[in-house]
Amino acid sequence: MAAGAHQIGLEVRDVDIPLSALGIRQAEAVGRWFAAMAPGDRPEVVITSPYVRARQTAEAICRHSGIAECARAPVIDERLREREFGILDRLTTEGIRALHPDQAEHRRLLGKFYHRPPGGESWADVILRLRSVLDTISLHYADRRVLIVCHQVVVLCLRYVLEELDEASVLAIDKESAVLNCGICEYDFEPDDARLCVPRLRRYNFAAPLEDDHAPLTAEPDEIVGAR
Repeated sequence: MAAGAHQIGLEVRDVDIPLSALGIRQAEAVGRWFAAMAPGDRPEVVITSPYVRARQTAEAICRHSGIAECARAPVIDERLREREFGILDRLTTEGIRALHPDQAEHRRLLGKFYHRPPGGESWADVILRLRSVLDTISLHYADRRVLIVCHQVVVLCLRYVLEELDEASVLAIDKESAVLNCGICEYDFEPDDARLCVPRLRRYNFAAPLEDDHAPLTAEPDEIVGAR
């Protein structure tokens, strides 16, 4: 993409963008990392966003991981899709300022957590659908180890729900570092003193599977709105 460009030059829908050769290599590295675990420590169920690149990531992980449930193929859940950008889709930050200055100012005032572009979603909207996803997982897979394959903002919004964060906390996490492509975010679920099952963050942006396989570490650049 040329410096200062207003739009991302894509000829296909964001949902249809496939994994690059590097993306496939990263997904296979994660699969081999799971395969090296004891069978009782591996994920048992894989649930993925319907986006082509997410499905291909899940399928590559399954092929190389020895996850038995993948014999049926990963479960696709449209609620794990990327955040929808509405009229800002495929625009860079510079493009938004040039083509939709009112939206750029509205986002500045509201902040990106609550800003909802026309036809799109805010982070808060994404969180609403993720609460429903987690309810479904609790209902159907409460006693299983579940791997979720999703997108950058979705990962951050899942952290918001599971850790009961507030707006400032989740945005601070986002500002601290980009979510790695094929990075691992892992939770343990153990009963607390009240015998409630409380999620405890064990790993975040964990890159060891990629480093062990000598796969380059990458993340989506902030200036590309349609990739967030």
